[in-house]
Amino acid sequence: MTDSIDRFAAHVVSASYDDFPDETLTIAKKFILDTIGVCLMGSSGPWVTELIQAHHYPLTKGIARVIGSDAALTAQSAAMCNAYQMHNSEFDCFHEGAVVHPLTCVLAACLAEIDKLTLSKKDTITGRHLIQAVTLGVDVACNIGIASQTGLRFFRPGTCGAFGATAAIGVLRRLTKKEMINAFGIVFAQMCGTMQAHTEGSPLLGMQMGFNARNAIIACDIARQGIPAPRDILEGPFGYFKLFEGKYDFDNILTNLGKNWRINEISHKPFPSGRATHGIIDACLRLREKYHINEKIIDNIKARVPPLVHHLVGRPVKDNMNINYARLCAQFTAAEVLIAGKLNPESFNTNKINNQETINLAKKIIIEVDGNPDPNTLTPLLVEVTYNDGSSKIESICNVIGHPSNPMSRNEWINKFKHNWSLSAIKLDTNNCEKVIDSIEDLENQSSVGAIINMLVP
Repeated sequence: MTDSIDRFAAHVVSASYDDFPDETLTIAKKFILDTIGVCLMGSSGPWVTELIQAHHYPLTKGIARVIGSDAALTAQSAAMCNAYQMHNSEFDCFHEGAVVHPLTCVLAACLAEIDKLTLSKKDTITGRHLIQAVTLGVDVACNIGIASQTGLRFFRPGTCGAFGATAAIGVLRRLTKKEMINAFGIVFAQMCGTMQAHTEGSPLLGMQMGFNARNAIIACDIARQGIPAPRDILEGPFGYFKLFEGKYDFDNILTNLGKNWRINEISHKPFPSGRATHGIIDACLRLREKYHINEKIIDNIKARVPPLVHHLVGRPVKDNMNINYARLCAQFTAAEVLIAGKLNPESFNTNKINNQETINLAKKIIIEVDGNPDPNTLTPLLVEVTYNDGSSKIESICNVIGHPSNPMSRNEWINKFKHNWSLSAIKLDTNNCEKVIDSIEDLENQSSVGAIINMLVP
């Protein structure tokens, strides 16, 4: 039996820009813009400076720039830092069926690759070429994620992201099918990232995205030299599904490659916290608006959620949380929105996450598993607020805000980008913010993506 990776490789090398419906092109541009904005905001996040310094900046002469920074590194290192910045704030878009942040590794690697080619004057990547690379990279990452029928043991956004980023770089470099198969095999050999970093709320969680974005470029470098790799890397006895996932089903996925573009199914993230917190936040905001919830007379709050939500964000609130832990704590994020009526990047400064009023309310929130048999779903869920007098209010959520069936408005996601632009570690020209928005919304007509990257660095 031929390993399914052959089908994915054929899909990647044979698809063209003209295969994408207009809706897919519009969505691709929207999430490219969103992810760049998140990367800029992430440049001011924790441990960014230290991560860049670990790559010997400024001692090493660089050939690709880190977004929102004055650092110039090797393309592999720039991809790693870009991906970390895209994920360190938990603000990057999400595919709920795959349980994958599909643009993070893909776009991080693409931006580093494009900047390297631009600065070295070896190639000019057009906007159409970037859209093609990102759309196909997302397709590979999401389809592999959707195929899994077991819960997370390894960090799927990183592992599937490695496959997606490899596909995207392969598109930019115009790899042959043989080279693409070898690149997938080589990135599989480097694959990394467990759920332990997520469980502990460690900054290594975002760095695991970086490792896989970096390794995708390395994989394509090696494959282009003709070095062969194992072929049965998805379904072999020691392939991806046996080692990293478990039970899987490709029956419908492979036959629909090139028909159902997975980028159309991505959810925007309106809040800079784990996507698994968003349903609970959404319910709390609705309750607050409908019933003018007074947090001072709340006895308890119960959130009945699928097992995946409890697994990802059911951790207990505690004193002296670090930022990464707080972003993945449903108790904290729910308490914050009930009190403040919003959750934004500023909600996670040290004073906010250690505010005693918020912590006290968070301790009244109970996250219960509802018995949903699907290990990879975030909905439906229910939140019930019970007052001291025994009365209660209930809100249920099926489609969380930001989901394609409950999307953010254009004004909301444009404002998200503008706010993230303002939070870049190194302040960028405010006039360029509008220029970047305009350029990406007209990306298919841009002759050089390098010109856009020039506006994303000092």
